[in-house]
Amino acid sequence: AQMDTFQAQALRMILSPNVKKAFDMSQESEKTKDRYGRTRVGQSVLLARRLVEAGCRFVTTDGYTPNQWDTHAENERHLRDELAPMLDKSLSALLEDLDQRGMLESTVVIATGEFGRTPQINPKGGRDHWPDCWSVIMGGGGLQGGKIVGKSDKDGAYVEDQPVSLGDLYATFYKALGIDWQKTYMSPIGRPIYLANGFGDTAGTPLKELV
Repeated sequence: AQMDTFQAQALRMILSPNVKKAFDMSQESEKTKDRYGRTRVGQSVLLARRLVEAGCRFVTTDGYTPNQWDTHAENERHLRDELAPMLDKSLSALLEDLDQRGMLESTVVIATGEFGRTPQINPKGGRDHWPDCWSVIMGGGGLQGGKIVGKSDKDGAYVEDQPVSLGDLYATFYKALGIDWQKTYMSPIGRPIYLANGFGDTAGTPLKELV
């Protein structure tokens, strides 16, 4: 009976006229499509704005091909000619569009990877996986804009000032979204599991510069 309920809910969502309308990109002007970029990435980000506008509460954009950011070879060319231009164009368009529509204050936008790239260039002209230091862009949702939190060394290899844990990051945007970032679950063996787990298996803290 529970499965039938979930299946019915899924069918209502898929067959809803509102969902069909949200995915109908023909309702966007040619100027808007150009602003986001006539690429898979740009149109994916534009679709994300349409989904948020239609009431979707969580959206992940796509558009890059698998492993396209995995620049183990020819890093500079890939970033200069392919990756960065599409991201710059679509992300700036999204932030401007949300702001003009009065949606930015209620929408948190996050652009991040899962790790950084090596400060050294390998023999193939690429950069390999590097977990010690990388950057995240956050905005909207009442977060304070125009802030830089933390600092790397001159090579971008290690954090030099104010390290930020993933728990701190989670706590920051959870707070912006109105989620109880201090919530803790207790495991069967009595170990506390933090919703925003930071360094040393401790609870993260919202970044005071942003919230």
